[in-house]
Amino acid sequence: MAMSTAGGGASAPQMNVTPLIDVLLVLIIIFMVIMAQSQEKGFKAEIPQPPAVMDAQPVRTIVIQLGEPKSGEKTVLKINQQEVSWAHLKPRLADIFKQRAEKIAFVQGEDSVDFGYVADVIDTARDAGVERVGLLPKEMASAR
Repeated sequence: MAMSTAGGGASAPQMNVTPLIDVLLVLIIIFMVIMAQSQEKGFKAEIPQPPAVMDAQPVRTIVIQLGEPKSGEKTVLKINQQEVSWAHLKPRLADIFKQRAEKIAFVQGEDSVDFGYVADVIDTARDAGVERVGLLPKEMASAR
């Protein structure tokens, strides 16, 4: 004789889910193994390395500087800190700008330089193939 303690009738049948969970875990493991074998191992990463020898970057900005005139002579000319004579200014500028796509130069002069010399430099630069000539203030040249 069966004894019932909680007053109700016979207990209702319950489904045992433990074997279903076991089957589900086995299927998950099988799918994980299949997916790991079917996929490629990823992308081959190529990390950029710094160059062994640092190439000197060509100077893109061309600045023609007019310095203090020496005793009784014309003003001192420099192209990017390299001294150039007045006779060699046009060929030097033509040589610099013959391979460049940007034909832009800047002229920067000391306060004591006569503006006639600046105008001569601008005219010579235009004759040498420079398309655009800008005037560079003294403060901008010291900030470079």
